[in-house]
Amino acid sequence: MATGFAKGKMVTVLSIDGGGIRGIIPGTLLGFLESKLQEFDGPNARIADYFDVVAGTSTGGLVTAMVTAPDKDKRPMYAAKDIINFYLENCPKIFPQSRQKNFVSSVTSLFGAVVGPKYDGKYLRSLTNGLLGNLTVKQTLTDVIIPTFDIKLLQPVIFSTNDAKLNELKNARLADICIGTSAAPTFLPAHYFETKNAEEKTRSFDLIDGGVAANNPTMMAITQIRKEILMQSFELPDIKPMDYSKRMLVLSLGTGEAKHEEKYTAAKASKWGLLSWVYDNGATPLLDVYADASSDMVDIHVSTLFQAIGCKKNYLRIQDDTLTGDASFVDIATTENLQRLVEIGNELLKKPVSRVNLETGRFEKIEGEGTNEEALTYFAKLLAEERKLRQDK
Repeated sequence: MATGFAKGKMVTVLSIDGGGIRGIIPGTLLGFLESKLQEFDGPNARIADYFDVVAGTSTGGLVTAMVTAPDKDKRPMYAAKDIINFYLENCPKIFPQSRQKNFVSSVTSLFGAVVGPKYDGKYLRSLTNGLLGNLTVKQTLTDVIIPTFDIKLLQPVIFSTNDAKLNELKNARLADICIGTSAAPTFLPAHYFETKNAEEKTRSFDLIDGGVAANNPTMMAITQIRKEILMQSFELPDIKPMDYSKRMLVLSLGTGEAKHEEKYTAAKASKWGLLSWVYDNGATPLLDVYADASSDMVDIHVSTLFQAIGCKKNYLRIQDDTLTGDASFVDIATTENLQRLVEIGNELLKKPVSRVNLETGRFEKIEGEGTNEEALTYFAKLLAEERKLRQDK
């Protein structure tokens, strides 16, 4: 893990959910956070300078690579403020939209969803390979964790900087990992690639979207850190393995959900067959169910953990479960919808800090904790203090 673990007081974690074009929402939040860090430490401050681990699934994996992959000067390829423009420019080419929405285009979309992926993925592959080239996961500027799912083995495959340093066959190209973790079933094709070590031994990967395994990778990141502590791969002063959570600062960013719209109902779903569960008027109910359930259950577990040990302010989850219409989809990359997602991200900053209620499944305001903007500002202060402590030592 990162060398800073042995020098500071806290382990710092950033986690970013999957969600297609809705990656604009956490991109907006990261832009705000980085601007606050720059107020403390100057204009060259970057997200990767402050987090020991950055975890991202699917579109979150792309953002993870953007803010941790090194450029020729060994600095992050992208500042957080550039994420939004990246999405605005490239999403319409990754998810090209039909010019005319009518009966014919609806039938065409339905037919495409039955016989193959909705999008061919060529632009995403070209874009990712062009940006990341032959950079591998062990070269990231801070440790990353990016989950994928191997459809051949029917099991998750987790790529991390730490594992890549220990096992050459897990040291895959970042481009291949990003393409694999983004390969959402019905939307983009699965991705195959191989790795090779110095002894010419190879390993093959048949990957689909990491959201199948962990759409919200927060718990995955925490588990990885706990494993490293138990293996004594790094040390924190005066820490016991069971107390690891007390020494973590965790920021978890969602990409939005569509619960309040009542997108699906039991009355409607009771009439569905296999095809309708996979594709319903442009939506993908089965994927939505798994992604939302996965993300919320992780939030519930992590939130409960931090509350139980009396460190609830060490964990900040920012999520919007009020998305409606086109904004709730992962692939409607029209100019209007992309701009609306930018607005949603900015509006989310002004909303109160909230936590999911297990009984209602909805995010509810937490009294006395202010807005997400205020919470991120406070989080930035903690991150800056931690970094200064390490630099002083």
